Amino acid sequence: MRAALVTAPGRVTVETVADPSPAADGVVVQVRSCGICGTDLHLVDGELGTDRFPLVPGHEPWGEIVAVGRGAAGFAVGDLVAVDPSLHCGACDPCRRGRGNMCQRWGAIGATQPGAWAEFTAVPVANLHRLGDGFPLDAVPLAEPVACAVRGLRRLGPRPDEPAVIFGAGTMGLVLAILLDIQGVGPVTLVDTNPARRELAGRLTGAAVCGSAEAADLRAPWVIEATGNPAAFEAALACVDRAGTLLVFGVANPLTTAAIPPYRVYADELTIVGSMAILHSFPPAIATIRRHADRFAPLLTDAFGLEDIGPALSLVRSGRTIKTVITPAAGAPS
Repeated sequence: MRAALVTAPGRVTVETVADPSPAADGVVVQVRSCGICGTDLHLVDGELGTDRFPLVPGHEPWGEIVAVGRGAAGFAVGDLVAVDPSLHCGACDPCRRGRGNMCQRWGAIGATQPGAWAEFTAVPVANLHRLGDGFPLDAVPLAEPVACAVRGLRRLGPRPDEPAVIFGAGTMGLVLAILLDIQGVGPVTLVDTNPARRELAGRLTGAAVCGSAEAADLRAPWVIEATGNPAAFEAALACVDRAGTLLVFGVANPLTTAAIPPYRVYADELTIVGSMAILHSFPPAIATIRRHADRFAPLLTDAFGLEDIGPALSLVRSGRTIKTVITPAAGAPS
């Protein structure tokens, strides 16, 4: 099969690699599409470690099952599925406590094992979510991002009819804004330095939008940092009202740091929480997309074939897109 392979930081080529085979408890999925996100850029650039190279990235896939392992019950060839990329060992203490996203041997499809910037990808049955008849396929590429956002908002715990501010109007910022609106939280304000993104954000979410200069005057009890940028983190923290909560959602370079004023955290009784990946949030994400596909589908702004992975990555880096996906073309597995 054809796959996008990262062999060194910043080096991505499309190569012919061996077709995957299903594990005994897994399947092979023919990839209909797979998103590109900010975490992928960190990975491609080697900021999350280079010991995993060579690697086929891609952790936001959906597609059709084309092969089933001998012990994989409950799924059949032809089923359309979305994929939770998170891999938990199930045996360590965090896993046994129901905190698989804190797994001591945590892994992910497309991060620690071959992913879905490819024609086919191997997936454990435990990570599959059947889409079912009539599922709005134009919105299903957002299943994994919505699942991450559902987890994040559980950590934040916002209340209806109270204002919220989101720093970052990329895919995740917009998904979070839509989910907050669905939950009755608001008004919601999106902050972004990119004028093109600000224009798209207002049109696609209905939220108020402003630049970083205007954000200096904002205050809200619920604030989300969705960029991974240390300067945005500091601006978001300054935006949190007294007794408010900051959700650190964006994925930063692990080596970056930001300033936190301890006195203000103490005196204003601020709460700072993080949200790591997905935890028990994929099924509600699928249900939410089914009910609100018309809100999410417009976020899918660009699609590229597998051979155009270079231009696709350049577009994502430019900030002129919301959600870009790779749509591999494939035949039957050999």
